Amino acid sequence: MATHTEQMDHLPTDLTTPANERTEKAGRTPLVIKLLVAATFVVILNETIMINAIPRLMTDFHVDARAAQWLSTVFMLTMAAVIPVTGWFLQRVSTRTAYAVAMITFSVGTAIAAAAPSFEILLAGRVVQAGGTAVMMPLLMTTLMTVVPESDRGRVMGQVTLAMSCAPALGPAVSGVILHLGSWRLIFVFVLPIAVLVGVAGMRQLENVGETESTPVSWLSVLLAAGGFGSLVYGLSEIGTGDWTGPVLTVIAGVLLIAAFAAYQVRLQQREMPLLDLRTLRHRTFAVSLLLMTAAFMAFLGSMILLPLYLQDLRGLSELQTGLLVMPGGLAMGLLGPQVGRLYDRVGARPLVVPGSIGIVIALAALSRIGASTPYPLIVAIHVALMVCLAAVFTPIFTVGLGDLPEHLYSHGSSLLGTLQQVAGAIGTAALIVVMSNRSAHLAEAGASQPQSFVGGLQWAFAAAALMGVVVVAASLLLPSKADGAPSSGPAHH
Repeated sequence: MATHTEQMDHLPTDLTTPANERTEKAGRTPLVIKLLVAATFVVILNETIMINAIPRLMTDFHVDARAAQWLSTVFMLTMAAVIPVTGWFLQRVSTRTAYAVAMITFSVGTAIAAAAPSFEILLAGRVVQAGGTAVMMPLLMTTLMTVVPESDRGRVMGQVTLAMSCAPALGPAVSGVILHLGSWRLIFVFVLPIAVLVGVAGMRQLENVGETESTPVSWLSVLLAAGGFGSLVYGLSEIGTGDWTGPVLTVIAGVLLIAAFAAYQVRLQQREMPLLDLRTLRHRTFAVSLLLMTAAFMAFLGSMILLPLYLQDLRGLSELQTGLLVMPGGLAMGLLGPQVGRLYDRVGARPLVVPGSIGIVIALAALSRIGASTPYPLIVAIHVALMVCLAAVFTPIFTVGLGDLPEHLYSHGSSLLGTLQQVAGAIGTAALIVVMSNRSAHLAEAGASQPQSFVGGLQWAFAAAALMGVVVVAASLLLPSKADGAPSSGPAHH
C-alpha cells in the first residue's frame, strides 16, 4: 500500500480506499484532482503554444517552415511514443512520485527550450517537455477514477475537460500576446515559473492514491511501442508534404510494429506483466468509447488545423487574430465541461452523446459551405456550436468508458485512451490535409483561380470531417446510458 510521505495540516481523506467504498461528500472536488487539473492545464497549453512563433524561429535559426513545424510535430510524436509506457509506470510508482517526475521533466524541458542556443537543442527541449506531459494526462485520469465516487464522476470529469480543451485553444492566443512583447524565448520564460510553482504546490499538498505494484518492465515492449506509435504518427504527419513513398512506408512500418507490440502484450498478459494491458478492450463499453473518441478526435483535431489555414492563408489574418477568433469555441467547450458532467451524472451518456454527435456532423457540414467572403461572426458561431457539441460528447465518453473498467485497469485504460488521442489527431490531420490538397490541385488543373481552388479543397476537407462525425453518431448508439459497473478491486484473470 502506498504511504503518505508527509503529514498534512488538515485531516486527509483516505484516498487509498476504493472510490465506491468512500463516503466522501459528492459535489466536492478532491484537492488531489484540483492540483492535477492545474498541472495538466499548464503542460497541455504547450502543445499549441509554439504555433505563432514559427515565423520568428525561421528567421532566428535560419530554418524553413517545414523544419520549424517540427516543434509541434515532435511534441505530438513524443506523446504517442511515451504514453503507452505510462500504464505500467503509474502502477509501479506512487502518485507523488509520478507527479514529481512529470513536473520536473516538463520544467527541465522548458528551461532547455528557453536557453536553447540552436534549433536542435530547442527541439530536444520540446521532446523533454512532451515526456512530462505524457505522464501527467494518464495520471490525472487514473487518479480521478480512483478517488471520485461513480455518482460524481461526470461533474469532476467536466473540470478535466475544461483543462484539456481550453489549454490548446488558449495556446496560440497566449503566445500571440507574448510575442508582441518580445522574443519567442519569452514564451518559455513565461511558462517556466508557473510550472515550477504548480509543481511545488502540488508536492506540498498531494497525497498518494491507491496501491503500487512492483512489476518488471519489458524493454522489448517499450521499444516496440515507441517505434510503432512514433513511426505511425511521424509517417502520418509527413503525408501530403511531398513524396508519398517515404511517409507510406513509415506508416506501414509503424502499423507492423504496433501489431507486434499488441501480440507481445497478449503473451505477457499470461504472466500478468504487460506494459499496456489490452484486456481493457474486452470491456464492451470501454471499447465502444475508444472507437467513438478516436473518430471524434480525428474530426476535432483535423478541423482545428483547417480553420486557421483558411483564416490565415485565404482571409489574410495574423496568427494572433486567428487565435482570438477560434478562442471563443475553445472556451465554450471548456467552460461547458462541468455543466455537461453534472448532466451526465443525472441523465447518463446517451442523452448527451447522441444529440452531441449529430450536432458535430451538422456543424462540420456547415463549415463545408464557407466561402472566400463568409462573415466572421458566422464562422465564429459555427465554430462555437461545433465545440459545444464536442463538449457534450467528450466528457460522457471519457467517464462512461473508464468507468466500465475494474480499478486495476484504470491506468492502462487511461494510457490507451491518451495514445489513441495522439494517433487519431495525426490520422485526422493527415487525412483532411490530403483531401484538401488533392481537391485543390484538381481544381487548379481545371483552370480555377488560387482562391477558388483553395476554398474548394477546404470545403471537401470539412465534408470529409463530417463523414468522420457520422462514425461518431453510429458509435454513440452503441453506448449504454451508464457504465456497466465493473468490479473495482482485484486483478481479473481471464
